Amino acid sequence: MKEIGGYFGLELNPQYNNYHPNAINLNTARNALEYLIIVNKYKKIYIPYFTCDVILQPITKLKIEYEFYSINENFEPIFNFNNLNSKTAFLYTNYFGIKEKYIRNNLPSLPNIIIDNAQSFFSREYSYFDSFNSARKFFGVADGAYLYTKNRMNKKIECAISFQRMDHLLKRIDIDANAGYVDFLKNDECLNNLPIQKMSNLTTHILSTINYKNVATLRKNNFLFLNKNLSEINLLKIDIYKNNIPLSYPLLTFKKGLREKLINNKIYIPRFWPNVLNSVNKNKLEYQLVENILHLPIDHRYNETDLTKILNIISE
Repeated sequence: MKEIGGYFGLELNPQYNNYHPNAINLNTARNALEYLIIVNKYKKIYIPYFTCDVILQPITKLKIEYEFYSINENFEPIFNFNNLNSKTAFLYTNYFGIKEKYIRNNLPSLPNIIIDNAQSFFSREYSYFDSFNSARKFFGVADGAYLYTKNRMNKKIECAISFQRMDHLLKRIDIDANAGYVDFLKNDECLNNLPIQKMSNLTTHILSTINYKNVATLRKNNFLFLNKNLSEINLLKIDIYKNNIPLSYPLLTFKKGLREKLINNKIYIPRFWPNVLNSVNKNKLEYQLVENILHLPIDHRYNETDLTKILNIISE
């Protein structure tokens, strides 16, 4: 029964359609992977060394075998795809949201390849591959993921509850980012080993207030602006592809102290993924990528004036 009267809630005005209307709405990207392992009855999965360690949570929970593979300097797998069979999956990461062209044109058309689009929210479904996206890496929500697969679970999935993990988002508005950072870390911890659930009503509601077309345009323009100004010093050779709407601008540089300098100037840049440093030796490419890539912000909150500030700090 609809509730009438009483106190007011947050004034969020849903006015935009779900960007992923054909996907299964879930609580986390790692649970999307768990969903795929279960419905496809995979017994083994190949995963990249260069990835977040939370991807291991569903793998170890379901007690399936896994094996790491390496990537080359173009973030493409060094792997013999003849090793795959119907009970073996291969997970490929759309790194920073810049590998869409490779995925669509160069990966073999095998149904047991899974695309991790956690860093590429705007990538939709593929003809051959299962895939999943993450909402909270792109927007101010506590959780939320989208899964593309033709297979479905038979059992009923409960809806997640996320209001108790919103402190970091509210504090950023009411105070500043630093005030909510500890809560942000706590929210990350709370997402560990959750059961597979539907996306919460709160997350769904917030995501329906976003103008996705404008967000995508701003991200792409910001990315191109940084690339225009940094491509000569960037040791990564980035393939500019029209369908890429990246998570960040990855700047590979061996300039000492630049990360700390940016952070000291309130340019907050994440490090993807420190867990890799414990998995490979210092001579491996993946180690150097973790240590030396600076992930510069390009999202819809910023314009060329903000990005020019970043450029000025880098050039000092």
